[in-house]
Amino acid sequence: MYIGKLVRLRAYKEEDIERAVEFINDEEVKKFLDSNIPFPMTKWQEEEWVRSRKANVDFTYDFAIEDLETGKYIGGCSINECDVKNRTCVIGIMIGDKEYWSKGYGSDSLKVLTKFIFEEVNMNKIKLKVFSFNTRAIACYKKVGFKEEGILKKEVYRNGKYHDEILMAIFKDEFAS
Repeated sequence: MYIGKLVRLRAYKEEDIERAVEFINDEEVKKFLDSNIPFPMTKWQEEEWVRSRKANVDFTYDFAIEDLETGKYIGGCSINECDVKNRTCVIGIMIGDKEYWSKGYGSDSLKVLTKFIFEEVNMNKIKLKVFSFNTRAIACYKKVGFKEEGILKKEVYRNGKYHDEILMAIFKDEFAS
């Protein structure tokens, strides 16, 4: 477990799956997560995803995000696409419980995850992608120190129009300072 001011990053538990399915099927949450068609996910699909991630030993890490005060599961974050040679990885984060939006839980989770990656996994660069309409997430990433590296123009089709996808990153030496 890794602890911040507001959150604890921990392993997923069996009882998290029901809430995870609720989060991923919430239209407002889902629109920020995936560039694919926002199709509902079943509990079985979520269980299969969890099993497949546990079986994957290629430097991927998945954490449940828990409210430190209440112990409530509120979302998740992950480290993906680790490039051991070049010391880079791609991350994802989701605060699925909308009661916790815009209250610092996302940035606290991101700080804890970023510290873990730089101090324990020994990466030099952390990358992420965010849709241009996800202004709350962009503000969160910038608050932690992520900087824009590029824009993929009209990369995502949502609600009848195209949106840009923003590429952001932070380096180990920038986070330390």
